[in-house]
Amino acid sequence: MKRLSLILAAAAALLPAGNATAALAVGAKAPDFTTRGALAGKTFTLTLAHQLKRGPVVLYFFPKAFTPGCSAEAREFAENIDKFKAAGATVIGMSADPVDDLISFSTKECAGKFPVASAGPGIISGYDVALKMQPGMTDRTSYVIAPSGRIAFVHSEMNYANHVKATLDAVKSMKAK
Repeated sequence: MKRLSLILAAAAALLPAGNATAALAVGAKAPDFTTRGALAGKTFTLTLAHQLKRGPVVLYFFPKAFTPGCSAEAREFAENIDKFKAAGATVIGMSADPVDDLISFSTKECAGKFPVASAGPGIISGYDVALKMQPGMTDRTSYVIAPSGRIAFVHSEMNYANHVKATLDAVKSMKAK
């Protein structure tokens, strides 16, 4: 766990801040996917197209469940979930972790307030979120996807600190239009 934290910290120091590492640009079509996820400890099948029927989706990728930054980010999303819902958005966390690990993460760190799902190689490739320094993990990139399926906002930075605020501001901005 400590070694992984050091690797993630080193990766964060090497990556530029802001949107520089995200491959999908604003306006690009978000790749649709179907995968397994967990919400409040229960597994289910998650399809992006189905989620977009409800409104915008905040799709945030995180490197590894139960690491310090990923746990803190999940707790911050959980604390702000009512604000996302008030703005009409659904929050979905994604990592390369197996669903069995995400079942526990969905209850402990996400407080059962939003789903987390397993990003397989096709999803990781489609969203270009592979963590270059640690194969088999995703980087920390947050996408706000409009109901049309187009990317409306991107924030890619290994430091989790600004992802919740940035995506919430983007969702609120969409609602105001």
